[in-house]
Amino acid sequence: MAKAILFDSRKCIGCGACSEACKIEHNLSGEPNPDDLGPDTFTVVHELQGIFVRKFCRHCLSPACASSCPVGALHKLPDGPVVYDKKRCIGCRYCFVACPYSIPRYQWSSNQPLVRKCDFCAERLSRGEPTACAEVCPTGATLFGEREELLIEARRRISSRPEHYFPHIFGEKDGGGSSVLMIAAQDLSRMGIRMPATVRPLPALTAPGMVSVAPVGFLTAGILTGLWWSFKRREKVAAEEQERKNRRPG
Repeated sequence: MAKAILFDSRKCIGCGACSEACKIEHNLSGEPNPDDLGPDTFTVVHELQGIFVRKFCRHCLSPACASSCPVGALHKLPDGPVVYDKKRCIGCRYCFVACPYSIPRYQWSSNQPLVRKCDFCAERLSRGEPTACAEVCPTGATLFGEREELLIEARRRISSRPEHYFPHIFGEKDGGGSSVLMIAAQDLSRMGIRMPATVRPLPALTAPGMVSVAPVGFLTAGILTGLWWSFKRREKVAAEEQERKNRRPG
């Protein structure tokens, strides 16, 4: 069954333990919980309008980043994670544009840059372990488990204390749903946090445009190859003509 994370903003104290655990688990450099995500920071906790909110990959059920990737460098695993294959990546960064949450980061300073983001601790999941961030959370603000069970728990919390929660489970249906669910005292979409404005899976909206990517790419490559051949041919003809002139007597 698909795994998920439930983040309860009301339980978060902003300690940053999740960010530190993530860095340790993935051997990432730098101080934990900086101002924003980066090539070596996969999750951060920010205080917005008096509440703490985590920022990290939502691992969409139908990820737009994966559907936009022309070489399949990003794909969704059955148990939840959206993972990245660096051997396939060509550095086009279509995933940056496609992601509705503006999550992926790029190693601009590297000679061989990679796309970087949270991988939902895919290796830990394969061993039957929870994500590092959920395991270390001291207040239970980040819970790990089966997605359907976490949805039930989120609904229970909202219904039992309606005065404390905004009546929406962020990630349940937004953009087709995600493996990261969030509940909070306020409407997160009105707090500067990017949220899809539709419940439709985003790949269904981008598919018509992506269908043309490969043909256009091949056509462009063909045109450039033709131009290159034409220029080379002209250079060769000109060189041969000049050589004939140089051989003429007097």
